[in-house]
Amino acid sequence: MPLVVVYTFNFLKTVYVSICMTEPRVLYIRESIAEAHRIEAENHRLRDFLEAKLPELHHAIALPSGKGLDALLEFVTHYIEHVPDFIEALTELTKSAGVYQYAKTFLCIAEDYFFEPPELLKGRDGLLALVDEAYLAHRLIEEVNDRVMMASGFPVAPMDMTLSNIIVHDLLGDDFANQLDLAVHYSMESLFETDSFFRNADFKQYLRSHHDNGWRNAIDQWPCLAGDSAISLSLDNRATDGATH
Repeated sequence: MPLVVVYTFNFLKTVYVSICMTEPRVLYIRESIAEAHRIEAENHRLRDFLEAKLPELHHAIALPSGKGLDALLEFVTHYIEHVPDFIEALTELTKSAGVYQYAKTFLCIAEDYFFEPPELLKGRDGLLALVDEAYLAHRLIEEVNDRVMMASGFPVAPMDMTLSNIIVHDLLGDDFANQLDLAVHYSMESLFETDSFFRNADFKQYLRSHHDNGWRNAIDQWPCLAGDSAISLSLDNRATDGATH
C-alpha cells in the first residue's frame, strides 16, 4: 500500500472526533505560508526545484519567453496562497446554502493536509514543502466540485482548477502525484456523501438561484487564479489558460 494512502488512513481516523474550527485553522495555514515565504527568501529551494524542472516540463505547458522561471514561480506561489482563500470561500458558499454540515468534512480534510503533512515530505521545507499540501487540497476541492457537477449539472462553486492541477501534477512527477491523487480518491470514497447534498432542499435552491443569475454574485466574491498566470496549456492544438475561474 502506498505510503501516502497509509498516511491518509491515519489522519482520517481523527476527523470525526476532533472539532474542526475552520477560522483558526485557516489562520494557521496562512501563518504557515507566511513562514514558508520567509524560508524561501533564505534558501530559494522552490525556485531551484522549478529551475531544475524547466527542461522536463510537458511540451503543452507554454511559458512566456525569457521569463519562464519567474512565471512558474509566481504561478506555484499563488497556487499555494489560494488554498486558504478557496477554503474560506467554500465555507461561506456552503453556509449560505445551508449545506455546510455536509461540506465541513471535506473542508476539514483539505485543512488537515497542512496540519499533518505526509511522511513523504520529510526533508522539504519552506514553499517547496507546501506545494504537495496545496496540490492535495486543490485536488480534493476539484473532485468535490466535479462530482456535484456530474450528479446535478451544476458546480458547488464557480471555479475550475483542473488545468492548474495538471501543471502542478507535471511538476511533481507522475509517480508522486498519482500517489497524492490516490489519497484524495480514498478521502472522497470514504467520507463524501454526495446524496446528502442532493436530498437537501436548501442545496437545491442554492444551485437553482446561482444557475438563474449565472453565478454573478458568487463570482464577484470568489478568489481567482486565472488572471494571475502567464502560463498557458495547449490541448488538442488549442491554447488554454493554465488556470480558470
